[in-house]
Amino acid sequence: MSSAVLSFGDGSQGALGLPSSLTGLAVDAYEPTPVPALPSDVTSLSAGHYHSLAVTSQGQLWAWGRNNEAQLGRGLLAPRDSWNEPKRVQGLDKVNVCAAFASGVISAAIGDDGSLWVWGKSKRGQLGLGKGIVEAVAPSRVEALAGEKIAKVSFGWGHTLAQTEDGNLFGWGYSADARIGKVGESFERSRLDSSVGIPENKGQLPSSAFEAAEKLVLEGMKEEENMPIVWEPCLVEQLHGVEVTDIACGLDHSIVLYRNGTLLSCGSNVYGQLGRVDQDLGMLPVDITIVPVSIAAGLGHSLAICRVSSSDTNTIKDATSIVSWGWNRSFQLGRTGPEHIPLMVEGLVGETPVSVSGGRAHSVVLTSKGEVWVWGCGKNGRLGLGSSSDEAEPILLDSLQGCEVIQIVSGFDHNLVLIAE
Repeated sequence: MSSAVLSFGDGSQGALGLPSSLTGLAVDAYEPTPVPALPSDVTSLSAGHYHSLAVTSQGQLWAWGRNNEAQLGRGLLAPRDSWNEPKRVQGLDKVNVCAAFASGVISAAIGDDGSLWVWGKSKRGQLGLGKGIVEAVAPSRVEALAGEKIAKVSFGWGHTLAQTEDGNLFGWGYSADARIGKVGESFERSRLDSSVGIPENKGQLPSSAFEAAEKLVLEGMKEEENMPIVWEPCLVEQLHGVEVTDIACGLDHSIVLYRNGTLLSCGSNVYGQLGRVDQDLGMLPVDITIVPVSIAAGLGHSLAICRVSSSDTNTIKDATSIVSWGWNRSFQLGRTGPEHIPLMVEGLVGETPVSVSGGRAHSVVLTSKGEVWVWGCGKNGRLGLGSSSDEAEPILLDSLQGCEVIQIVSGFDHNLVLIAE
């Protein structure tokens, strides 16, 4: 099958993969625009916070976008003006890549043998390569998972979750607020730096705004020296006898779906992104009334495709709908009502969502008819509607009408679309 990749949204980090303007500056794309220089056999896409990944049918991985942390797999010396050029990731020649995932500073590839490979830079332990390892310029295998077959990985800003083919769940990285849940009995305490430093407040008032800002920076640096970090993947406690079927990490929260339809959440709840009244730390049930079948997370909001029953001429049939909760400053929930309570996105009633993705402050959905619906923040063209206007309710991205859309995914401020040709 021949395919093509389109992109739209913020182009400032090169994540769109589009040529720079004649002035040499990166440009935003306000409508889906073809990405040149990619093979014609791309089978799946992944959008990191500021960079992009594409997997081909030949098991190759291509990358473009931000490279400050070597997350493109082309070393740290790649010139800034080449970041927007899709190029094959180096160091994976002997790996038949079947899936890829990304955060702001890390990229990951899964081989067809279930092996997990990571590269980039993260002082928060997000690489999972061992205590104190904060950089991998070239793809490196996560040896702590060598006995597992990894099916999916999801990254937050500093934490990671990985599910295996047999439904086990592993977590590592920055573990504040129990955002990777509670580790099992096999967890080695030596992998965790658990003390969080609290700077002493001597009660002295700064003499200027500059000194105040400087003090905050220094206090933040002091706290980061003692971040609670799990340096290697560790088994996360789970429901007995129930398998994990999907995972999603926001900036600092996580949601986990089990095969029986139970949805759990953990981490920060500052925006109501956990979707539950229970504020205890750890993975606890989301207060959702219909059965989720897949999940996604933006920076501070959560999304679920749920199975609902609808009545049509006295015949009950299964359908799906989107439920959202969490941060809603830019209408990324696509609905009104209490933000911390999971509620249905009414503007999609009658549609059948098959996949959903969340960005920094926007959301996108692909339906069974191959249509794409978008809502939320429109800044830099991230909704693909030709403007910077926000949309409070789902709106059809009609510029993709007539295209056979296979996949659409969101980074923080950009989007990638895979179409058949």
